[in-house]
Amino acid sequence: MARRRSIHIAGFKHGNPIPAATRLGPLVLSSVIVGRDPVSGKMPDSVAEQCVHIFSHVRAMLAEAGATPADVVKMDFWAPDPTEARAIINEEWVKMFPDLDSCPSRHTHATGDGRQSLQATFIAFIDRD
Repeated sequence: MARRRSIHIAGFKHGNPIPAATRLGPLVLSSVIVGRDPVSGKMPDSVAEQCVHIFSHVRAMLAEAGATPADVVKMDFWAPDPTEARAIINEEWVKMFPDLDSCPSRHTHATGDGRQSLQATFIAFIDRD
């Protein structure tokens, strides 16, 4: 395996020349992940719909990197209203990480920039070949 590998997935692309995620050895770190619909490329108005797409993108990035949700160590979210978004994020969170005794850490931040979209990042560590 090359020392560093860019991760790209279908239906998700940044406007800048950066990958969706990067794997370097056992580490996988995402770039910012937004909840655009992977088929239409449009951003849903609903934070709940954006959240569903974000978790779908995360699953696809992990698979492409040779990882699984069990390898995720930390996720960060940015939301226009973190208090409101936490309940929405929690719905998808428990689907991806149903064992609360073995789930990643998480932090939800306020976007503070007037954007109305949910955004996320993740860090994963793959401790197997």
